[in-house]
Amino acid sequence: MYAFSYFRPASIDEAVAFLKDHEGAKPLSGGMTLVPTLKQRLAAPSHLVDLTWIPEMKGITVDGDILRIGAATPHAVVASSETVAQTIPALSRLAGLIADPQVRNRGTIGGSVANNDPAADYPASALGLDATVVTSERRIPADDFFVGMFETALRETELVTAIEFKRPDAAAYLKYAHAASGYAVAGVFVARFGGAVRVAVTGAGSSVFRWTEAEEALARSFGIESLRDVPLDDSMLLDDIHAPAPYRANLVKVHARRAVAELTNGG
Repeated sequence: MYAFSYFRPASIDEAVAFLKDHEGAKPLSGGMTLVPTLKQRLAAPSHLVDLTWIPEMKGITVDGDILRIGAATPHAVVASSETVAQTIPALSRLAGLIADPQVRNRGTIGGSVANNDPAADYPASALGLDATVVTSERRIPADDFFVGMFETALRETELVTAIEFKRPDAAAYLKYAHAASGYAVAGVFVARFGGAVRVAVTGAGSSVFRWTEAEEALARSFGIESLRDVPLDDSMLLDDIHAPAPYRANLVKVHARRAVAELTNGG
């Protein structure tokens, strides 16, 4: 690990100002990806700007049909929150499935969304729940936020400050987790909003994506039979040491059917 300086800002404005004044500085939220990267000497920031002590970046609130979660809120807090469990149970369940207790108590929702690891869980919920990513500069629809592998629409000194999720009529998240890391080899988030359906897939591709063919089929008739012949092009999926692309495609289809079955059975 290379030497660096540590800075603890008291506000979002102070954090952004520091990042703008120090070109080599990097924001630190949970650090679940950044710290291992530093240990391997794959990054050498001049400063780490710790966002986890900023009060305005924490907390969980509900305003009408919008569930707002501060970016510095740990996964464990989301998983144990009665507000989340009552508003969007699938999101509470998802948070409880992330990695292990150590990661859940240190990692943050904002860090996960901003990092956009292709196997992370929260991006699937953001895309599946038609969320808005609130930043220090603007509001970005989830559909426009996730760009590619570890790539988002964030600008250089722009910080994720909160995520606003839309309350669905019903939602479910299921994943096939890697045995060691807990990351999704394939995860599927299904959400119903009136007659519309959103199906977000994580772990299987280079970035989280919507399976639009499944959405259209389920919007016409919401049931597992509607997914029987829905195509999923495995040429766009990851093919690596963990799972070949055709296997990942099958995992996506199986978990999508299980999520729909859970919802149609009142789960």
